[in-house]
Amino acid sequence: MLQRGNILGLLLLATSCFPTLMKLLLTLCLASLLTVQAEAARRIGEAEVRIGKNNLPCFTITDREEKRSGNPDFQSVTVAAGQRTMWRMAMPRERTFPLAFSMCIPYGGRVQALPQTPAAELAGGIVYTVRIDTRPGKSAAAPLRYDARFCLARGSSGGTAVVQAGAGSSRGSACGQTHAGRARLK
Repeated sequence: MLQRGNILGLLLLATSCFPTLMKLLLTLCLASLLTVQAEAARRIGEAEVRIGKNNLPCFTITDREEKRSGNPDFQSVTVAAGQRTMWRMAMPRERTFPLAFSMCIPYGGRVQALPQTPAAELAGGIVYTVRIDTRPGKSAAAPLRYDARFCLARGSSGGTAVVQAGAGSSRGSACGQTHAGRARLK
């Protein structure tokens, strides 16, 4: 069994006998650390919320994101109110499609083949978050996630309107209401 002094001696001997090998190992270790940090620092893209068919919201990436990074391969979409998931839909591992600004994933979309949770009813005056997850593509700089915050309000024509909510919004003025009045929108 080797003692601590012997292990240190072996390391010193290896460093003096194989300096090129030790430099290579050190360089590889540092490169792997930088790669992990670069992956963790990937930016979050901007999602867009619009009113689609049946007067319900639908979700996509912004035109600016598409021009900047191209069309990401769709993985899943999640709509939440705080910590509560309102609806989620995901693609199976073996399938995907390129997500374009011109298309919009409808809330509670009824694609039978895709795993999803039942869609809870959305109400006015509540800030929701949508998160679109994508698969890694050709560009390492492209986001793997696109987020937006929104709420629903009555539009001037009586239909539903989407109000973009800022990062610090929770309820109230950002949603076109001054108090916690929750109007059901249909």
